[in-house]
Amino acid sequence: MKLHIRHFEQSDLKDLAEIYSYPSVTKNTSQVPFLSSGDVEKFFQSPTDYILVAELDNKVIGHISLIMSNKPREKHSASLAIAVHPDSHGKGVGRQLLTEAINQADNWLNILRLELEVYPENKAALSLYQKFGFEIEGEKKCCSFKDGKFSNLLLLSRLNMSV
Repeated sequence: MKLHIRHFEQSDLKDLAEIYSYPSVTKNTSQVPFLSSGDVEKFFQSPTDYILVAELDNKVIGHISLIMSNKPREKHSASLAIAVHPDSHGKGVGRQLLTEAINQADNWLNILRLELEVYPENKAALSLYQKFGFEIEGEKKCCSFKDGKFSNLLLLSRLNMSV
């Protein structure tokens, strides 16, 4: 069956909680391992976020969230958060989610600036983002605690210069 990208629904929460139950997923996010389903549900409660999911065979296997800025002078900006089920890593799910999120941001939501943070050692994600025109703007030193040590995060952004 073909991968289907669609808008998030509350009924997707069980599948999304399963995705975030894997330490291999939370390892590359700002979250701690072994999140409860209630903790995961809170990620998807903001009425201003624009959330897409990837569905395969009636099961959600990934999501991408455009976290819209609520600052009056930054309404043209959004941050990205993405997670894909470990069984679907390396199969193009993240690429398809990112493609549609950028389409929505550029052509429907009037977003000039998309930004995200990524661990420097997450080479697969970094490569994917750079293929979509994201550029490294800087590095936050020792801003995260991961695997028993302080870790850096790279700051990336993509500007829609056609606006």
